[in-house]
Amino acid sequence: MAKRNREESTLRDVIKDFIEANRLQQGLDRVSVKEAWHNVMGNAISKYTTTLKLEREVLYVQLSSSVLREELSYGKEKIIKLVNEELGKELIKKLVLR
Repeated sequence: MAKRNREESTLRDVIKDFIEANRLQQGLDRVSVKEAWHNVMGNAISKYTTTLKLEREVLYVQLSSSVLREELSYGKEKIIKLVNEELGKELIKKLVLR
């Protein structure tokens, strides 16, 4: 059983400690990236997105439209910047469109 701290802690600190202790941040980042992608790109592009995968600061995006993939490839840096801003931290360094 876990030890109790006699000090008062905020709920935010307790949750943060729990996430760190159980190494859950990577999984939470993967979920956050999917939400951020859909928020930034909107419904028009989201409906052509089949798979999103975050691995080692690289976001892999599989699209069902080759025309859309080509169009998005011209603005990769801007997409990375927008998604990172939505996340509130620099989580993505590279974007791979498939």
